[in-house]
Amino acid sequence: MNSFNFLNVHQKSFEKKALEVFKFQAEQCTVYKTFIKHLNISIKNVNTLEEIPFLPIQFFKSHKITANNNAATTTFLSSGTTGMSQSKHYVTDISYYENSYLSGFERFYGNIKDYTILALLPSYLEREGSSLIYMVEDLIKKSENINSGFYLHNHQELYQKLKEQEKNNQKTLLIGVSFALLDFIEKFPCHLKHTIIMETGGMKGKRKEMIREELHAKLKKGFGVQNIHSEYGMTELLSQAYFNNTQKFHCPPWMKVLIRDTEDALTLLPTEKSGGINVIDLANYNSCSFIATQDLGKVYKDGAFDVLGRFDTSDIRGCNLLIQ
Repeated sequence: MNSFNFLNVHQKSFEKKALEVFKFQAEQCTVYKTFIKHLNISIKNVNTLEEIPFLPIQFFKSHKITANNNAATTTFLSSGTTGMSQSKHYVTDISYYENSYLSGFERFYGNIKDYTILALLPSYLEREGSSLIYMVEDLIKKSENINSGFYLHNHQELYQKLKEQEKNNQKTLLIGVSFALLDFIEKFPCHLKHTIIMETGGMKGKRKEMIREELHAKLKKGFGVQNIHSEYGMTELLSQAYFNNTQKFHCPPWMKVLIRDTEDALTLLPTEKSGGINVIDLANYNSCSFIATQDLGKVYKDGAFDVLGRFDTSDIRGCNLLIQ
């Protein structure tokens, strides 16, 4: 397998495609292969999703996770406080990421060219290697809208732009880190009818952490909207899930969330049970598609999921969702 078109994966073919990717990565990704060997798992005996071992996400901090010998064209770095080790995602073919986030966005929100994209992401703009900034910057370009753009700390300018978009009945997406959105509405409360507010999580030490319900209540009041949207993504993944008007996270067809037992990492739990979040991201074809995250959550019968918090021993990352 020299290339893989994850965009044609659908619900019925997901398990078959995931097992194909597993067999490939279990042989070609040295770190994953070694991990599986230490678990005394025979690759040929893995024939269902439930039997696939998931690589702990911490390995992205200590090892180079790649499934081929190609040089990385892009390296994404996780955010973190001074002295904290960063995850590194070595991307050897950036088209996998670009295809994933554009197709994922348009699946949930429609044609990118119908939107003005406004980004309030000061903490991410102020550092290198952010996969979030890469994605948003490209979505801004692909919107082909002269009103789309980034805002650092220029809240007055953003407020005027939002008013202008509302006056013109222009469909708008304001995507921002949680603390920046809260800072904004304290100065410029709004009443928006044509704008989607999407928070990407993370207070980054700027404010106290709060549960999602509390955060969303404040944002709904401050922006005058019915619902707040969220994006579930991280440095180690090349796909995103979205929390939209259904008030649950939904994955694109090439991404799936499973829940593991917190006491036995190799055991998966049934729907509606809370545990550790495992993610299968087939866009991670050239690294590792099977990631055991440090998030806690549960999956519903329709395949949607929720994030309930993080393991106590895990560190707080800027791009993670909020502690519940």
